[in-house]
Amino acid sequence: MIHSATLSNLSHADAPSIKVLRSDNPRSARIYPTFRERSKVLFVTSEFADFVQAGGLGAVSASLPRALRRFCDIRVLVPGYRQVLARSQDLEVVAHLPGVAEIPPCSIGRLTTADGLVIYVVLCQELFDRDGCPYMGRDGAEFDDNDIRFARLSLAAAEMATQAQYDWRPSSVHLNDWQTALAAGYLAWSGASVPSLLTVHNLAHQGVFEAERMEALAIPTSAFTMQGVEFFGKLSFLKAGMNYAAHLTTVSQTYAQEVTQAEFGCRLDGLLLERALQGRLTGILNGVDDTWDPRQDRQCSYLYDAQRWKGRYADYLRGGFGLTLSRAPLFSIVCRLVHQKGVDLALHVARDIVDLGGQLIVMGRGEPQFEAAFASLASRHRDAVGVRIGFDPEEARAIFAGSDFMLMPSRFEPCGLSQMYAQRFGAIPIAYRTGGLAETIHDGKTGFLFDRFSVQALSDSIRLAFDVFGSYKRMSEMRRAAMALKFDWSDSAQRYNALYRQIETTARRS
Repeated sequence: MIHSATLSNLSHADAPSIKVLRSDNPRSARIYPTFRERSKVLFVTSEFADFVQAGGLGAVSASLPRALRRFCDIRVLVPGYRQVLARSQDLEVVAHLPGVAEIPPCSIGRLTTADGLVIYVVLCQELFDRDGCPYMGRDGAEFDDNDIRFARLSLAAAEMATQAQYDWRPSSVHLNDWQTALAAGYLAWSGASVPSLLTVHNLAHQGVFEAERMEALAIPTSAFTMQGVEFFGKLSFLKAGMNYAAHLTTVSQTYAQEVTQAEFGCRLDGLLLERALQGRLTGILNGVDDTWDPRQDRQCSYLYDAQRWKGRYADYLRGGFGLTLSRAPLFSIVCRLVHQKGVDLALHVARDIVDLGGQLIVMGRGEPQFEAAFASLASRHRDAVGVRIGFDPEEARAIFAGSDFMLMPSRFEPCGLSQMYAQRFGAIPIAYRTGGLAETIHDGKTGFLFDRFSVQALSDSIRLAFDVFGSYKRMSEMRRAAMALKFDWSDSAQRYNALYRQIETTARRS
């Protein structure tokens, strides 16, 4: 149900290296000054797992703001997708924003989650009330007006931060990926003093559109420079955010270093290296919420017996995926079936798993050739390989719980959450040493990391996994060590809050 409120009553209010904030610093609690006033932060995201999620961004967007509430007054802004409206009760309209150029007008709705987090919703039926996921329709094709859709989200964020009609106004804005990055530009072009922080969750997705779209998106012609939105003759939402945001973060320390190199920088490595040298690029590792703890699983009677608990889910999975009941090692893949995730390597080694007597479960959706290849694999090995094209979060959780080993041969992985979920649930990850995988998997103790991206290297790791599985003592040790790891948000949230205070202080002084 949607209500209206009068606008007057609205509730608003030189470093030579990358600045790396380490999550294992035991003195971290001493390095932050205290402030009499808490920051007011508008967290802008295109996904929020409570309502809709296409990838890891949705999970982070739902858990990080909740962890930040103990440090600052943080509120979330999301698009009014059909899934959001369907799950929103008593949505109150608190503002109406005009259109500009080809960006249509919108309203701003407000709701509060059951645990007290304030969510603002950009209400624009023509842009967001559609079938499909946030970025594409059911046919898998991206919406052809994604530039307008996410310009509307970005402009709404900038307007909420600057318009006097609000009695809650943020002291800083936290942007996430290209879909919200243009807000940093809108803030700068309006002369606003509110600083923004941009988190890059995956540099490969940049929001690149034809330069002719600038007028339609209300981007000033003066911004079409290398120091603005120009990117090899086109315009880039992400580059705009990188140029205009006060500070940039990535979702792991290793990825913050990798993106300054040509191999991983996606043609933005020069700009990112410049930000690093300015002390304006920080790596902060993502976390996961407390639900990724086997002790929270109230559906299982073996709460504190990891072996029996895992065996229960393994049998459930084998039945659900039509595999033969077995005590052989159970491998799994839960990811987008795309080139970045290294699923081509996984396809090559799947035969090794079957030939050695193991079983494999795959869940995901992605590029058609990979979907077809995994489906064909399952049809040839019905007793040993099960494939589900699609994604169901509850079934994915069961896969993490029931698997013995989780394959993650990503070519690059900014942070990755699946390896954290897997370890908390006692599934040993096998991964290429890159990005957040290198930081969160302890090679030989809680998982296996291979250093050369090749089929042979992954195959060697799988054979090592079979060897470990054959030793009850060794397997139990690795499983216990993995399940004992903590990936909570407490330290990372504190470090984000420190960055908010830093950019706000700098803005006030400028």
